Amino acid sequence: MKQPVGVILAGGQATRMGGGDKGLLLLGGRSLLDRVIERTEPQVAALALNANGDLTRFSDLGLPVLPDPVAGFPGPLAGVLAGMEWAASQGADHVVTVAADTPFLPEDLVPRLLLAAEGGAPIALASSVVEGREMRHPTFGLWSVGLRDALRVALDRGERKVGLLAEQQGAALAQFRSGPVDPFFNINTPEDLARAHALLG
Repeated sequence: MKQPVGVILAGGQATRMGGGDKGLLLLGGRSLLDRVIERTEPQVAALALNANGDLTRFSDLGLPVLPDPVAGFPGPLAGVLAGMEWAASQGADHVVTVAADTPFLPEDLVPRLLLAAEGGAPIALASSVVEGREMRHPTFGLWSVGLRDALRVALDRGERKVGLLAEQQGAALAQFRSGPVDPFFNINTPEDLARAHALLG
């Protein structure tokens, strides 16, 4: 399998954060996006950002910025589709998606997803055990670009849940251990941001 490209999903409206771009919030003097890029970029052949609105606000990142190909802010599935279409234009067979608000994401995410997909699954999603419970993280996935037509059809019929679509397509799971810091801890609220500052120590 060729090295996949990656896309950071930052197309949401951050309503629980009061709006704006969560990825531009500062954590330890650096933006969440800077931290996500630092962890993701070495793992993929190329990296892009999925975002909406005025795309020039991300120009200093030096990444291609991909708006949702479907109107109305339909959620992360639209970002997955944007990533798939960009991956296909780059000649890639797969795209890896990561969330823009997860500054502690695994530095071995991509190799673990590739390993999970070795049996031929078109999708591999990350999962972890948190407080004795398995949690699936559908925005952290490896997606075959061959699914893009099926994904567009699903979006057109109103499908919005990443996990449900992945399950329908027979997704494999890559299991990660949650150490002292949950690698999939995501920042949705001001309280979460304060907790992330505490986790940085």
